Amino acid sequence: MTLTLRDFRPSDAKPVADLRRAALRFLLATPQGVAWQIAAAPPAKRLRSLVAVRDGRVIGQINASLLHDSSRPGQGMATPLVHPDHRGHGAGSALLAAGEEHLAAVGAVHAYAWTVDEPGSLAFAARRGYRPTRRADFLRLDLTHTALPPLPAALPPGVRLCTGADFGADPRPLYEADAEASADEPADVAADAVTYPDWLRTTWENPDLDLGLTTVVTVDGEVAAYTLAATDGLGRYLTTMTGCRRAFRGRGLAKLAKTDALHHARDAGCTEAFTGNDTTNAPMLAVNRGFGYRGCGGEVRHVRDLGPK
Repeated sequence: MTLTLRDFRPSDAKPVADLRRAALRFLLATPQGVAWQIAAAPPAKRLRSLVAVRDGRVIGQINASLLHDSSRPGQGMATPLVHPDHRGHGAGSALLAAGEEHLAAVGAVHAYAWTVDEPGSLAFAARRGYRPTRRADFLRLDLTHTALPPLPAALPPGVRLCTGADFGADPRPLYEADAEASADEPADVAADAVTYPDWLRTTWENPDLDLGLTTVVTVDGEVAAYTLAATDGLGRYLTTMTGCRRAFRGRGLAKLAKTDALHHARDAGCTEAFTGNDTTNAPMLAVNRGFGYRGCGGEVRHVRDLGPK
């Protein structure tokens, strides 16, 4: 059973999507989304995508790149994924070593990675010199059997519910809200330097983004809160980001956006909704659990200084 590593090819999109669904059951993956993530990566990201192949089958994959959307230089990310049926035979180690080599070559001084919060994955990271920094909880909502909170009978004065599609002609106001909210997200490396062209390429034009199920709350015509939604055509709905601009926080507008989006998702035939939150983000975790979301997994963020192990 010879293991080989090679660069990602467009024909790998489906097997990599299948791999991601098997390895990370709480996330969403589609062939078109996988292909887009790689093809549309901004040059400053310095992305290199590799697959591990055994007996002609893609059994592992890694994306190694700089965290170019941060104002802190020299930060990189490389998270290997290996199919559950093929772990323990060296694929993860080979992928991670290749990812770290690429990061070092493009100037990264730190390598960040996520591991599933389970003993085997945590031990894998520890053996390779990675130290844990923070945890994220992933939550699942059964849209078929869970009663969603009702929408308010009347919205407050000046408040309006829109969809992402309503911003098709000019998405910049949504970008500005997303950039502000994302910069405030709990993180080891803040995403505080996202440019509009990069946001268009990596968020707005992502084929998994469902503009019809993305809800935007405006107040007197200004974007105040939003929830971005991705779908896979298989009944799965994923909240990729929910945020509120600083000037509008404390008024329940992010919860309103999510309530509206979940109602639309269920009406559109989605049967499962997924979301994730940093464990320090108590307010958003409370909101999600109030909807009926329940834990379905977790990941632990790790970091290693690039250099001799």
